[in-house]
Amino acid sequence: QVHLVESGGGLVQAGGSLRLSCAVSGITFSITAMGWYRQAPGKQREVVATISSGGTTNYVDSVKGRFTISRDNAKNTVYLQMNSLNPEDTAVYYCKAQHPYIPAISYWGQGTQVTVSS
Repeated sequence: QVHLVESGGGLVQAGGSLRLSCAVSGITFSITAMGWYRQAPGKQREVVATISSGGTTNYVDSVKGRFTISRDNAKNTVYLQMNSLNPEDTAVYYCKAQHPYIPAISYWGQGTQVTVSS
């Protein structure tokens, strides 16, 4: 059974930083593409950043230059370093694992709340 557990969320002032972690089990992490998504109140869930099994990264325009996604295959963990946070970044952040062989299957964590105060 696949499990994703996010951590690292919290309350931070505008301009501050947070580092989210997502620990993954039950899947061969090294060949699994990963992503961070977020959902703000009243809005649809949106992709924030993705990282392929080979380390290729992509970001939504609004976080480019501020957020960095990375992975540690030895720890089965993906990270999201978030700098220069602003109130618009307030959301529940979710970690997603894409099944390495079946594109229609993905797995989600329970989410972690990030709140940025002005």
